[in-house]
Amino acid sequence: MSTQSTEASKEKLIDSVKSSLNDAEDLLREAASTTGDRAAELRDRAMASLRRTREALYDAQDAVFEHGRKAARATDDYVHDNPWQAIGIAGLAGLLLGLLVSRR
Repeated sequence: MSTQSTEASKEKLIDSVKSSLNDAEDLLREAASTTGDRAAELRDRAMASLRRTREALYDAQDAVFEHGRKAARATDDYVHDNPWQAIGIAGLAGLLLGLLVSRR
């Protein structure tokens, strides 16, 4: 997934969540000043909006986990294909981390 499509997806999700939450807030505010069947209908619509928001967030969570799994798999494949380079990189990272920690 490219950086542009990732950013576009993130913006789309944020806009969707904001819109759903604003809709739910408006509906609940209107329901608070209304009684009877109209109030029940407004509450139901607000709950539906919140459910859509929850589903969008779960979808985003699934996408993030999938992206993480792909990255982990790519890393695993790289390490298996290039074990000596991976050892060198890990050793260098350890050395740099050790230097940073010892300065404190």
